[in-house]
Amino acid sequence: MTGDRVAVSVALEMLLAGNRRFTAGTPEHPNQDAVRRAEVVPGQSPFAVLFGCSDSRLAAEIIFDRGLGDLFVVRTAGHVMGPEVLGSIEYGVSVLGSPLVVVLGHDSCGAVAAARAAVQGGAPATGYVRDVIERVTPSVLAARAAGCTEDADYIDTHLRHTVDLLIERSRVLADAVEAGSAAVLGLSYRLADGTARLVTARGLDG
Repeated sequence: MTGDRVAVSVALEMLLAGNRRFTAGTPEHPNQDAVRRAEVVPGQSPFAVLFGCSDSRLAAEIIFDRGLGDLFVVRTAGHVMGPEVLGSIEYGVSVLGSPLVVVLGHDSCGAVAAARAAVQGGAPATGYVRDVIERVTPSVLAARAAGCTEDADYIDTHLRHTVDLLIERSRVLADAVEAGSAAVLGLSYRLADGTARLVTARGLDG
């Protein structure tokens, strides 16, 4: 592994600082040169695990202005999870030493929209797309039960649900959060202006 483990607060600030540069149009493109490429050959110590939606508009290293070896990225449509996702995230925390796990959602999410349509009686999806929609449906039902009507509220509910599921299903993550060595949080990305807004957090001080 390269480098030292960073604290949760430091990792979060590195991520948010990169997003501020991106939204301001002043990216620094750190760790993207030949020197960095050589540095990470022996191993990796990413400062954050990013579990995001597969949407093509959510390229993590661009949104957060980072480079090689900085982020351990896992992506699925609608940031739905199965054993392979949980195993990948646990690997990032327990083996690679990342102190921060970020679930990244976004507005105009097709998976959430499809789940809302299915709940409202729309035509069912086919193939494995149906599986994705079914995994998002509990979040949609919870949002409806809470009286939500806006897209942002559905996205936020799904982010909170995903963060809660990570803690509930992974003993590794739950123990790390309880010990104060890791945090799991949800950020909502706004496509129009590129900002990432904190929605929920488990393990952050204060």
